[in-house]
Amino acid sequence: MSKRAELIEKYAGDLKSKCGMTPDMDLLTKVTIGCGPSIYNADASTVSGSDQGELDTVKNNFLIKKLGLADSSALDEAIASVIETYGKSERNKYRAVVYYMLTKHFGKESVYN
Repeated sequence: MSKRAELIEKYAGDLKSKCGMTPDMDLLTKVTIGCGPSIYNADASTVSGSDQGELDTVKNNFLIKKLGLADSSALDEAIASVIETYGKSERNKYRAVVYYMLTKHFGKESVYN
C-alpha cells in the first residue's frame, strides 16, 4: 500500500470516528491528491483550529481560490463549524479531512470532477 493510500485510510478513519461521517472515498481521494505534497509534512498536513492565520489561509487559499466561493462571513462560520465537528480539543486536524468537510458543506464536489 502506498503512503498516500495509507494516509487516505487514516483520514477516512478520522471522518468515521471523530466526525461521525461516512466518507465518500472517491471524493476524499481527490481532495487528498489536491492537497499535494503537504500531506507528507507533519506541520503542513494539519490545520490549527486556534491559529487565526491558519484559518485565514484555509479560507483564502482553499475556499476562495480553490472552490471559487465569494468572501463572506458564511466562510468563517463554515470553518468554525468544521473545526467544532472535528473536535476543538483534537490535536491533529488533518488538512485533507477539513478540506473534505468544507467541500461537502458547500456542495462543491464538482470542483474535483
